[in-house]
Amino acid sequence: MWSTMQDHPLTISSIMRYGTEVFGSAEIATWTGAGARRIPYARLGERAARLAGALRGLGVDADQRVATFMWNNTEHMECYLAVPSMGAVLHTLNIRLFPDQLVYIAGHAEDRVVIVDASLVPLLASVLPRFTTVRHVIVVGEADTAPLEPAGKELHSYEELLAAAPASFDWPDIDERWAAAMCYTSGTTGDPKGVVYSHRSAYLHSMAVCTGNAMGLAAGDRVLPVVPMFHANAWGLPYAAVMAGASLVMPDRFLQAEPLIELIAAERPTVAGAVPTIWGDVLRYAREHGSDLSSLRLVPCGGSAVPESLMRGFDDLGVRIVQAWGMTETSPVATMAHAPAAAEDPWPHRVTQGRVLAGLEIRIVGDGDVVLPNDGEAVGEVEIRGPWITAAYHRGEDPARFHGGWLRTGDVGTLSPDGYLVLTDRAKDVIKSGGEWISSVELENQLMAHPDVIEAAVVGVPDDRWQERPLASVVVREGAAVTAAQLRTYLGGRVPKWQLPERWAFVEEIPKTSVGKFSKKTLRERYAEGALAVERLD
Repeated sequence: MWSTMQDHPLTISSIMRYGTEVFGSAEIATWTGAGARRIPYARLGERAARLAGALRGLGVDADQRVATFMWNNTEHMECYLAVPSMGAVLHTLNIRLFPDQLVYIAGHAEDRVVIVDASLVPLLASVLPRFTTVRHVIVVGEADTAPLEPAGKELHSYEELLAAAPASFDWPDIDERWAAAMCYTSGTTGDPKGVVYSHRSAYLHSMAVCTGNAMGLAAGDRVLPVVPMFHANAWGLPYAAVMAGASLVMPDRFLQAEPLIELIAAERPTVAGAVPTIWGDVLRYAREHGSDLSSLRLVPCGGSAVPESLMRGFDDLGVRIVQAWGMTETSPVATMAHAPAAAEDPWPHRVTQGRVLAGLEIRIVGDGDVVLPNDGEAVGEVEIRGPWITAAYHRGEDPARFHGGWLRTGDVGTLSPDGYLVLTDRAKDVIKSGGEWISSVELENQLMAHPDVIEAAVVGVPDDRWQERPLASVVVREGAAVTAAQLRTYLGGRVPKWQLPERWAFVEEIPKTSVGKFSKKTLRERYAEGALAVERLD
């Protein structure tokens, strides 16, 4: 028996129409450093239509890839709406990648057009001659375009193209399974891999983000995506905000603690998402200056494990951080760590990665692909499936990451009987010492709970006796005089004695990946090269 329901496609164009028509008075505000420039959603929809018309005029008439090389701002949001809705594919280029990686990604995706922010023209110019598939470059804002000219591409002004295009566009009928956007993994091992999101996956992911078990977005919210729009679609916050009729607040290039706090005080966002390193800087600045963060009702935080000390620090300021977990391959939000309403002590739940969102399934798999019980004790690799989880990489690369319809995430952890996920490590980062496993994440979280420690990263390094032992790299707060012996003693009351690191390095900054995670690969390389000043405690 078939249902009587209409078969209406779930598309980004329907999100755009709904948000910009029903909530046309909502606004998108982009921070300038001295205030915000703002337009209503109705105007945002009109400008998206003009952009679509302009791109059509440049020959984008099918599923060609349109790349962006931009900050989080109004024009980038116009690309988010226009490019998929016209039937093309949005490809957000990560501005923080190494040149060779950018060249590889642009060629692998076969980008036809690049839309670049004026402030990033010099950076793009350094790689543009090697973008062999690109025909057009569109510059947003006023810039000296002379550095781009030797590449031999056609150069255009974004605002001039929009001014010459009609104010309406005949949006095509879209199959919800067509490609809508592309994002590449950060490529910590091997070349970056392409994940291609469909209209359907983006729509369903946006609905999930709007639910109360995720972020509970509604028309009264003001959403601040600090996480870059070139990183897993800014965790889906831009599309979810438009779907909910919530206003957007865009930070542009102002991503340091002081301008972010100025932005928050002026624009009063209610939801803001970023990685722990960003919020750690914001917390330190807010404590030192007595800053007002009271507008924030929810701060989803992920990308790496969120230290309990960071969450408690924001609690002291009346702001609730909720840990989330996901990856480029999961669109990315897959779990969120809301404590059960009946929990007397919320912290055992808040420090987990949380429960999987409705629509997804998750499991723990051990050696021999044996599915392990959800008992909170069995440790294995996390596998996940669902309508916004990728089933393959672009061009079918790395098929071993997919297992009978499940994505092998590379994360290692446990699942509790009531569905809470606890990640103990990445498969490549877990430390095997004398046949026993040590969680680098647990050691890092305990170290970052020390009042004098700003950042801590732990990696496994070779050891003649135990095969591998932990090396702790630590950044201490300015003016602190804490020693390795003192930190080891501090840890001794929190983890088993055999897990305590013998090797310690005090560094000015933990190296980061292009998306703000600790680059443990870099730490291992520096240790192997003798570039770290390591103190050995026996």
